[in-house]
Amino acid sequence: MKNKEAHILLVEDDPLVVTNLLHAFEVLGIENPVHVAATGKEALNMVQGKGKAALSPTPKIILLDLGLPEMCGLRFLEELRKDEKLRPCCVFVITGPGTDQEILKAYDFNVAGFILKPVNNKSLQEMVATLQSYWDLIELPN
Repeated sequence: MKNKEAHILLVEDDPLVVTNLLHAFEVLGIENPVHVAATGKEALNMVQGKGKAALSPTPKIILLDLGLPEMCGLRFLEELRKDEKLRPCCVFVITGPGTDQEILKAYDFNVAGFILKPVNNKSLQEMVATLQSYWDLIELPN
């Protein structure tokens, strides 16, 4: 990834998915710092610095599950987009099958993509490789 300094925030409550995604990053040689939050509330606190110092630098890329405890992914997106400092974050929803309403709502919050979670590790690695290609092509905000 040309933006090797771009920090990534993975918001996922399933430890197996977290492990598999981190493994896919490793296999593909993606060395960007990855921060993990298990809930939307925890993720929001991490980027806004509530309760402790905010992540620095702010993650430029967020991989977000919608089905989260405490604060669902759509609510997290709503709060993220209200924050002037966090609006530029590039968010990819990576979740199970969603309803048309959930998909439209996610795009209303300017997500970069709505991706269904792959069912096996090979598909997961292909998804991460596609995301890496996309990240290599675009300019992320400073």
